[in-house]
Amino acid sequence: MKKIKRSNDFELNLVLKHEEFISPPRAAQRNAVVNRALKEFVADLNALHEQTKDFVPGRSWDYISQDREQKLMEDDEIMEDWLIPVMQVMADVICDTGGDILEIGFGRGVSADMIQKHKVRSHTIIECNDAVVEKYHKWKADYPESDLKLVHGLWQDTIGDLGLFDGIFFHTYPLNEDEYMRYVNASITFAEHFFPHAVRHLKPGGAFTYFSNEIHSLSREHQRMLLKYFSSFSVQIVPLQVPEDVIDTWWANTIAVVKAIK
Repeated sequence: MKKIKRSNDFELNLVLKHEEFISPPRAAQRNAVVNRALKEFVADLNALHEQTKDFVPGRSWDYISQDREQKLMEDDEIMEDWLIPVMQVMADVICDTGGDILEIGFGRGVSADMIQKHKVRSHTIIECNDAVVEKYHKWKADYPESDLKLVHGLWQDTIGDLGLFDGIFFHTYPLNEDEYMRYVNASITFAEHFFPHAVRHLKPGGAFTYFSNEIHSLSREHQRMLLKYFSSFSVQIVPLQVPEDVIDTWWANTIAVVKAIK
């Protein structure tokens, strides 16, 4: 089977080499699903054409060659200020019912402040960086009445000892080049490898959120991965003021925030 889609801007040629690949009972069914896939890909290309018109150039920052587990980082290396509106929406979607919250990565403490404003029952934070842990202990003094717990270490090494939570906030980053290549370059979203852990540590009906790496919607691949682990999800689009010289690998003026429900 050969399919061709043409426009003034591009041409797509799809050749299915084997009859047994996508082989429903009737040829018309095969034709329908292949046409649908091509139509969606054409729509994706046209959407990307429009979205990338608003990209900022950003600046080069060779961080993937550095091991960042214990690296002393400036605030804008941990999180730039343009991300604050994203953190607010993420905190809101996992704290709307209060309860017990797990936060993966303390960073600058921005999202931790936002979670505390929701008056949650308990707030557990996993953080591996020794210098950031020192900042956590100073930050904790501002919340003497809160039920706060710090887990010092990599989440991969420590999360198995934790219980169940009403909400999980995942906003960390690849610590080295290997993690970047495996979980950013080869994944639909960096948080994908955390999905099974999130489900394991959420109470029934609990909510999970993470940095989505999606601009205006979720791709079908992303949706399939979510529904493999979660019963449902919702999406909010957050407008951003991304600086021209952003050092993050994000260049768009919006981002999709996901709330996935166990």
